[in-house]
Amino acid sequence: MYDDPINHVAAPTAAESPSANPQPQPLIVDRLSDRLASLLDARIESGALKPGDRLPTEQQLAFAHGVSRTVVREAVHQLKSKGLVQSRQGSGVYVAPRPDNLPLAFDPKVLTSVQAVVHVVEVRRVLEGEIAALAAERATRAQIAALRRALKAIDAAVAAGRDGVAEDLAFHRVIGEATGNPQFRQLLGFLEQYLREGMRITRGNEARREDFMHAVQNEHRAIFEAIAARDPVAARLRATEHLVHGEQRLVEGGIIDGARRQAAAKALGAAKPVIARKGRHKKETP
Repeated sequence: MYDDPINHVAAPTAAESPSANPQPQPLIVDRLSDRLASLLDARIESGALKPGDRLPTEQQLAFAHGVSRTVVREAVHQLKSKGLVQSRQGSGVYVAPRPDNLPLAFDPKVLTSVQAVVHVVEVRRVLEGEIAALAAERATRAQIAALRRALKAIDAAVAAGRDGVAEDLAFHRVIGEATGNPQFRQLLGFLEQYLREGMRITRGNEARREDFMHAVQNEHRAIFEAIAARDPVAARLRATEHLVHGEQRLVEGGIIDGARRQAAAKALGAAKPVIARKGRHKKETP
């Protein structure tokens, strides 16, 4: 699914050896396109590659870093999606002018380990409690119906033997849409690229234990019911609990270390009084 696992650079033939990069830097196994994109990004950021400079050809980059041309294409695609490079028809790929406003991006290293993915989950936990609360206040009947369908789609995917990751992400995306604020939907969509692999690990871990699977289903249902009941306090709590419990299940499954459980439990313990205070304040406000 990802890149060719390469531990060394094969000696090129004379016909294959491009003359462009005098100091090749071979890459190592695991997500080579992310590593190459990060390396090129750093060269652009440092000024080694300046706006208007032409990138080495696909073949030259593949040779210089000991990766396949597919890896190079994927790495360049990442740079294009960030607005760092642009193609010129029949000429090649060039470093783009530096924009006034830089796009939001996380370091690709957040994808290299479960521990790092959990850091992104923490960002999501902070966001999704408030997103669920706003959805409970603002969701239309049509959006609540869409959320019900998304919930059923998760159960159907699991029953069919699939991991349900796409359906799970869609469920949370619908919650973002139900806030009525398009920026939340875009932000959650941005985070998805960093969450997919982590969620596959999480869902795989949960699939090994029936009690985990039931817990996840119950948590999703509780979030939906709180939003459908238009109870923002309960929605905030249920969404926060869901993400914290997800971390705890990773600990119990041996996927991440026990220190994370303590951090997750502490986060939930701190969240509950805050959520309760918000609920009391709202009731007291005329």
